[in-house]
Amino acid sequence: MPSSTYRLFAQAMAERKQVVCTYQGYRRELCPIILGHTGGEERALTYQFAGESRSKRLPEWKCLQLARVSEVELRDGPWRAGSSHRQRQACVADVEFDVNPSSPYNPKRKLR
Repeated sequence: MPSSTYRLFAQAMAERKQVVCTYQGYRRELCPIILGHTGGEERALTYQFAGESRSKRLPEWKCLQLARVSEVELRDGPWRAGSSHRQRQACVADVEFDVNPSSPYNPKRKLR
């Protein structure tokens, strides 16, 4: 059974909504791009475009362990997915959702 956070991230992807949340003590504004599991753990590859980050470099790709995400809110706003995809992602091993219509990861479910 997926967690409430997992379900909210899936909803954000399906409806192309931005996510505002707290992760590792930082307020983050992001768009989830890939959602699934690694080693049984819920994970999301996200594109963080605003908020706070330990690295102070935004925008940036972030791999989130969803068990550590709190205060999740969805909001309207421009969908952001970055323009640079130079390397294969290693965040999510078992991909359930991928917003990329030509996903090379064979997601279990298609998002329209």
